[in-house]
Amino acid sequence: MSQIAAVSGREILDSRGNPTLAVDVELTSGIRACAEVPAGLSTGSFEAVELRDRELDRYRGLGVRQACEVIAGEIAPVLQGMESLRQCAIDHTLIELDGTPDKHRLGGNALLGVSLAVARASATELKLPLYRYLGGLSAGKIPMPLFNLINGGLHADSQIAFQEIMLHPIGISNFPDQLRAASEILFRLSVTLREKRLFFSRGDEGGIAPRINSAEKAIELLLAAAEACGYRAGNDVTVAIDCAAGSFFQDGVYDYTRFQARGRRRDRQEQIAYLEKLVRNFPVDSLEDPLAETDFSGFAELTERIGKFCQIVGDDLFVTNAQRIRRGIALHSATAVLIKPNQAGTLTETIDAITTAHANGLKTIVSHRSGDTPDDFIADLAVAVNASQFKCGAPRGAERTAKYNRLLKIAGDFQLSYATP
Repeated sequence: MSQIAAVSGREILDSRGNPTLAVDVELTSGIRACAEVPAGLSTGSFEAVELRDRELDRYRGLGVRQACEVIAGEIAPVLQGMESLRQCAIDHTLIELDGTPDKHRLGGNALLGVSLAVARASATELKLPLYRYLGGLSAGKIPMPLFNLINGGLHADSQIAFQEIMLHPIGISNFPDQLRAASEILFRLSVTLREKRLFFSRGDEGGIAPRINSAEKAIELLLAAAEACGYRAGNDVTVAIDCAAGSFFQDGVYDYTRFQARGRRRDRQEQIAYLEKLVRNFPVDSLEDPLAETDFSGFAELTERIGKFCQIVGDDLFVTNAQRIRRGIALHSATAVLIKPNQAGTLTETIDAITTAHANGLKTIVSHRSGDTPDDFIADLAVAVNASQFKCGAPRGAERTAKYNRLLKIAGDFQLSYATP
């Protein structure tokens, strides 16, 4: 097989109009591949650190020219001549070259772009679909989607503290129909809000950001729109919530007034009690980041109380890090792990996190970032690792629909089965 001939980085824009990194890899066979790196806004403290220029007079300090220089000056000379199929060796070389626990020296964005581009180039040379190259014969399921139709928190100009109110199409049997349902319900929700003269804008993840002041109202609107489209709440569709509790947690208090004018301030026990009540009063079957990113024991208490009938998901808690996942497993802190490759920094570390979760009975949810690009790598990754769920925002915007359309193509071309919730 071919060796790596050239590696280079270039600055592009993400879905928020901010700079991000695209990495191009060329093999000695002439095969070329590119990977585009997403960027999060609501980020965990323990995830891989991006390398940004911090030149305030250019892109508000968010440029990535320094990351491009790192790729050209440090990464490319080391990887040139390496066999492209040796993904683990390449990724470990990148990790060792950086030499820091959080990848701040070379940048998690630079390392991830190189890692994903190498994998895509190798799949192309072998004439394999990316999901088959990554997952081999074990890749065989389209994950259940979670559609973020109502955006809040840091991702929207709304008054909802929770970051994502998602549609979970548990009673719809195949991905094409699940996607159609999400599109229909999103449209109906827009119509309903206009009829009610409720102002709304568009959130970072393509969903609606209505000016309403409670999660309860958002859930009611979403379920009403679903039922208006002929879908039964609690049967065909349920609700999943990304609380992103760390975005309004300060000094031991969950301060909802940061986003909601009439919000409350809750301590840990009050937060747990509130979430338990929400799950019991509405068809909510998944809670992501319900508590602060360091509160493993609080997660464990919530999991003990409602984990048998509601999925408890760690995102900022685990940051796609196998070591943190193992800590959560030991404490029974969650029942599912969110997977974001740019939290880890390389493909190998991402798959290690997934393997750790699956080996211990935790579900995995492969996820996009709020600042994303049309790169559809994670759609193939979700199929490759048999993830139970897939999170990619609302079904609109090229950076979101590219990934959903990729899943449509995989489902149609290869007749794979569908994951159950």
